[in-house]
Amino acid sequence: MNLLDKKIGIIGLGYVGLPLAVEFGKNYDTVGFDINQGRVDELEKGVDSTLEVDAAGLKSSTKLKYATNLEAIKDCTIYIVTVPTPIDKNKRPDLTPLEKSSGAISKVLKKGDIVIYESTVFPGCTEEICVPILERGSGLNFNKDFFCGYSPERINPGDKVHTLTKIQKVTSGSTPEIAEVVDQLYKSVITAGTYKAASLKVAEAAKVIENCQRDLNIAFVNELSLIFEKLDIDTLSVLEAAGTKWNFLPFRPGLVGGHCIGVDPYYLTYKAEEVGYNPQVILSGRRINDAMGAHVAKKVVKLMIDKGQTIKNSKVLMLGITFKENCPDIRNSKVIDVYSELTDFGVAVDVYDPWANAAEVKHEYGLDLIAELKNDYAAIILTVSHSEFNDINLDSLKSKDAVVFDTKSFFDQKDIDARL
Repeated sequence: MNLLDKKIGIIGLGYVGLPLAVEFGKNYDTVGFDINQGRVDELEKGVDSTLEVDAAGLKSSTKLKYATNLEAIKDCTIYIVTVPTPIDKNKRPDLTPLEKSSGAISKVLKKGDIVIYESTVFPGCTEEICVPILERGSGLNFNKDFFCGYSPERINPGDKVHTLTKIQKVTSGSTPEIAEVVDQLYKSVITAGTYKAASLKVAEAAKVIENCQRDLNIAFVNELSLIFEKLDIDTLSVLEAAGTKWNFLPFRPGLVGGHCIGVDPYYLTYKAEEVGYNPQVILSGRRINDAMGAHVAKKVVKLMIDKGQTIKNSKVLMLGITFKENCPDIRNSKVIDVYSELTDFGVAVDVYDPWANAAEVKHEYGLDLIAELKNDYAAIILTVSHSEFNDINLDSLKSKDAVVFDTKSFFDQKDIDARL
């Protein structure tokens, strides 16, 4: 099969889809499809608001076009789905974007086409949820008229070192022959190479456990921080001492949010419960991590009380709202848990973040970012370790007897009152 004869449609142009579309668009006729006209408009102007691809990178993809209409992707022969897979308010998988994108593709699906999914899902989702939608909408038969692949995304938002082409890619296909086609397709753009998994389910499971593992490791050190706080021991000092052993894993306590680590474990536990197994370790880790935002807020309030501060209507500054440092992504940011808990105490909270889009924050969380730092704060909480915060003069922002709390071990220990 001559891959260069293939036309590729990338469905979803977010943090995952855009870098993929740009790489494929350097060698293959590629259409980046997104339902957000504003997103397509900015990309056509050479601007990526997610900051994953710079203007030069967008320009280098000479075979890439953008579209919001299905007509533009009807002659594609390979479709790659990169839409979000969030959870709902009950922490259950929300497959709406995946189902809608599968339904859209089914309207243009033709004999011989391949649909590859990159979105994080539970094992079996491609064949159990997506394939029936593709069959119903197209009238075609799976593994006879059309085929599927699964190649989990491994994008790390904001990371300019471990970029798409430099991370080994897991691939899979619904038949041995299609698995080889999918593998060769990705191998043509991924310089780090590929790993061909035994089946779609294996590839799906591999993706979801990557983030479960990180979640559990962070939950472990978060629990250690809770224990060491009661023992009046500095957690980071303990971790640095233990880290002198060659095989000790260098995880740090913190707020676990974002579109992956704080979400993906619920996809696996959902499927586990569906087949009759009650997961314990994974959900225990989730409970610990989900509770850290409220813990930080309560700890700060206690420190304020210890210093004689009046809590109600006191001014508190939170530094950072994105889910991680040096990245504009606010999806599932656990910083909001700190904010909500503080406001429940009657605290007046200012949130400052030079990376976040103020309109997006207002839409997503209903709060207004401050454009400039003020002063006379009764407490300052470092919630995200943006590099810009290195230049902040904490003393100029503090009121008398102010509390400084560091969730990221970012500031010098002598300049803070406490940290996780």
